[in-house]
Amino acid sequence: MATGMLHTHYLMVVLFTLIYLIKTILLLSDKDELLEKFKAKTKIIEMVVSFGFLATGIFLMTQLPSINMFTIIKLGLVFVSIPLAVIGFKKKNKVLASLSFFLIIASFGLAHKAKDAKTGDKTTAMNGKEIYEQKCSTCHGGDGKLGMAGAKDLSATVLEHSAILEIITNGKNSMAAYKTTLSAEQIESVASYIESDLKGK
Repeated sequence: MATGMLHTHYLMVVLFTLIYLIKTILLLSDKDELLEKFKAKTKIIEMVVSFGFLATGIFLMTQLPSINMFTIIKLGLVFVSIPLAVIGFKKKNKVLASLSFFLIIASFGLAHKAKDAKTGDKTTAMNGKEIYEQKCSTCHGGDGKLGMAGAKDLSATVLEHSAILEIITNGKNSMAAYKTTLSAEQIESVASYIESDLKGK
């Protein structure tokens, strides 16, 4: 269920962003008539997408073992952007509408980039356990059994070492690929930690 909810959330995010992109472009281009027509035709769709975006986001938050500062920043940006968008498009205020769209985009990218920037240098000197706790435990849990967002139970995995390396390197389903953020040695150390400390426990 969690994996399906994650994919649904991504879809809602894309649709939500696309709707606001089109509305912002029309407003900035002084296409008032087209903007009103677009708003009228997409009013129900926008309501459904907005609800789906918030509902799936809240559900996924309840699956997190803890809420960190970056999640709070992301939430803050989203909630600030909503009233700005309502006022901006209602009053046809280009500055507020543009600021709202900027905050929406920033909320989806800033938290992830900030997290990578903060932890990237520290990762180099970490062992497999430390990297696992930093990169993997949010979804897999400290014992490998959490299962957040569809993550597999690592304690029950029957995968061979090479298969574990492959998934860590290239990702699978909703799991991110780590080939650009971890070295081959670091990926090897994480895989070894999973096999020695989590698998079969």
